[in-house]
Amino acid sequence: MNKNPFVVGADNFGDNPSKINAHTPASTRVYDELRERIISINMPPDTTIIRSELADLFSVSQSPVREAITRLERDGLVISYPQSRTIVTKIDANRIRDEHFLRSAVECEVVRQLAINGDPKIITKAKGFVKMQGALVDDIEQVGLFKQLDEAFHDALFAGVNQLELSAHLASRCGHLGRARSLDLPRVGKMSSVLEDHQAIITAIEEKNVEKSVQMMRAHLSGTMERLPQIINENRDLFS
Repeated sequence: MNKNPFVVGADNFGDNPSKINAHTPASTRVYDELRERIISINMPPDTTIIRSELADLFSVSQSPVREAITRLERDGLVISYPQSRTIVTKIDANRIRDEHFLRSAVECEVVRQLAINGDPKIITKAKGFVKMQGALVDDIEQVGLFKQLDEAFHDALFAGVNQLELSAHLASRCGHLGRARSLDLPRVGKMSSVLEDHQAIITAIEEKNVEKSVQMMRAHLSGTMERLPQIINENRDLFS
């Protein structure tokens, strides 16, 4: 169990995270970076977040840091104790199941609409992400990039039905599921399985096969859930 305080520095955020995007609000920059590290388990459950060090690292005041922490609290990813400390929450299996239900309902509807009336340009874009994933399959050192392409693939589908903002909202609501998926992705064969699922989803959409599109997406989103008991057993200290 990791109860060490979160030590900020170049190894955690890069040389100057405050310049990731000069046009992004400070609180959003802090939130995005912290959330990514929590979801990827680089900041595991029970990690203590030191607000003053975050403010110094990002060259911001305490206010944007507080705003970022508040958003993470709403996501269920951290918990703050008054006049004390903020720690990363443990992964909640019940929340994972709720979040999976939500994600499945939304994304199955997305592919249903794409199969009915999808823009070929969107499908071409999604296929491009799948092709790039194919070059990384089972290269465990590229799992981070593979995951980014996975997210880009799903975002492209949401963009195809003009619901890209919904994709961002869904991501914010599915942090516990996201952490479970991060624990599952390095598994041998998982990257190949994800790639095959993406290819099957695209094929079904191109064929305008509504039922198959929904079926393929539902199966794709169920992989981690089927392995959840094993994931918990292998990482008991990370779960509540």
